[in-house]
Amino acid sequence: MGSDTSEVALDLFPYLKVYKDGTLERIAGVEVVPPGLDPQTNVLSKDILVVPQTGVSARIYRPNFVIKDQKLPFVVYFHGGAFCVASPAFPNYHNSLNKLVAEANIVALSVDYRLVPEHPLPTAYQDSWAALQWVASHKEEDGHHHEGWIKDYVDLDQVFLVGDSAGANIAHHLAFRIKESDLGQSFKILGIGMIHPYFWGTNPIGSETADGLRKELVDKWWLYVCPSDKGCDDPFINPFVDGSPDLGGLACHGILVIVAEKDILRDRGRFYYDKLVKSGWRGKAEIMENEGEDHVFHIFNPDCDKAKSLMKRLAAFLNQGSGKGIVE
Repeated sequence: MGSDTSEVALDLFPYLKVYKDGTLERIAGVEVVPPGLDPQTNVLSKDILVVPQTGVSARIYRPNFVIKDQKLPFVVYFHGGAFCVASPAFPNYHNSLNKLVAEANIVALSVDYRLVPEHPLPTAYQDSWAALQWVASHKEEDGHHHEGWIKDYVDLDQVFLVGDSAGANIAHHLAFRIKESDLGQSFKILGIGMIHPYFWGTNPIGSETADGLRKELVDKWWLYVCPSDKGCDDPFINPFVDGSPDLGGLACHGILVIVAEKDILRDRGRFYYDKLVKSGWRGKAEIMENEGEDHVFHIFNPDCDKAKSLMKRLAAFLNQGSGKGIVE
């Protein structure tokens, strides 16, 4: 909650304000809705504790009606919000996951990773990794900590990582971590869906050169989220700085990058796709551009035609592992 009596020390529009007395006021992403049956999509959801040691939870979704013995693709979803706002229970994200689960006929787990500044980076990555390890543990026979919806309805050979904005950034980093870890021996990621990915860099590229105001805004967000001597060329936010892993090593078979025409982050997403194609990575790369739209428009205007076509494209990507398109 904000304080009228203290001055604003930092206005991180449109996410939060920090007051001089140290008080933090989140402006965006603060509303929450409970899980349950969504009558519009006929999708069920519930909240579950995923990592008891840290209290990290997630919201899991499945179609209300699943054909007996049918195993569905599984999406581990990471929400956006610049690492500092929002949650799976934020109405726009809850609504978006219901729509995605209904459109693609999948099971999804939306991870409630902890936020900056109370939990500085790399906490969000660590929480997301712990959630992925928990998912992978369902491949083991010992069902002691197993979630019934995963055990009963999920094909663990069809796992995808999907995220928007900061969540797409998390998915990218987890795909490298899987390859470098023991998890990669038994647990495979079929594909990654990156919606308007949050990547950045000190030197402007493309449309960033002509939009100094928005460039400055995005610089300011990142420098608040991750104060370090590397600034906007920290490997967390710039996957192409020296020392970053080669994209050819991404541990998945397919990647769909979605960018929005009016998004200041668009050219970073396009650059990522181009680098991926040229990297020698052996998977299938796809790109989609949402014409005339801005950053995560589909979260805030989910019923517009372009949001529906984004969901259809993402659903098709998530379903191609069951027969064609994404292959070893």
